[in-house]
Amino acid sequence: MLLHAATSNPGKLRDFGYAAEFYREAFAIQPLPGLATIPAPAEDEPTFDANARAKAVYYSRYAPGRLVLADDSGLEVAALGGAPGVRSARYAADQQQPNGVDLGPALTVDERNNVALLTRLARVPEDGRQANYRCALALALDGEVLHTAEGRLDGVILTAPRGSSGFGYDPLFYLPEYGLTMAEINPALRIELSHRGRALRNLLALLEGRKP
Repeated sequence: MLLHAATSNPGKLRDFGYAAEFYREAFAIQPLPGLATIPAPAEDEPTFDANARAKAVYYSRYAPGRLVLADDSGLEVAALGGAPGVRSARYAADQQQPNGVDLGPALTVDERNNVALLTRLARVPEDGRQANYRCALALALDGEVLHTAEGRLDGVILTAPRGSSGFGYDPLFYLPEYGLTMAEINPALRIELSHRGRALRNLLALLEGRKP
C-alpha cells in the first residue's frame, strides 16, 4: 500500500521513511508529488486531530486517486496548561521575544522555539516539567477522510538541550526510563517509541485488510 505524505518537514519525512522501512511489508510512504507547488492550507483548527483532518482533505483534492497522509503533532507541557500544543511549530513567533530573550534570526526556528519554551519554564522545578508529545494522523482519498489515528509519548522537559539527531523539541524531551532525550536515541528506537510511530501503528491496525 502506497501512502503519500503531505509534508515538507524534513524531520517528519525522515520519521515516515524510518516507519516505512520498519513496516516495509505493510506499506510504503512517499512525499506527495508536486507538494511544493500546492499553496499551503491554513492550520487554524483548535486540535491536532482537526488540523490533520483538514490537511488530509485539502491535499488529497490535489492528488486524485491517491491515499494522502497528513499529520499534526506537537508538544504539550502540563505546567503551561498544555501549551505549546497546536502552536508548537510557531511557539517562538507567538511569544515575540518573551521576557527580553533574544530570539533573533541567527537561530533556527527549532532553536527559537526551544529558547522560548525554556524561558517560559525557567521557574518551574524539575519535578514539575512533565510533558507529552502528541500526533494525530489522517488518511484521505479524493477529499474524504478514511481513517484517523493518534499517538502519545510522555516525558520530561530538561533545562538544557541534549543530542543532535532529532528535530523540534527533541533535544529537550527527556525519557527517564532510557536516560536519553529524543535527540539522543537511535532511529529504530525513535520510531518505536515516538508519538508519530505509535500513531502510524494505530493507523496500520485500521488499514488492515484495506488495500486500494
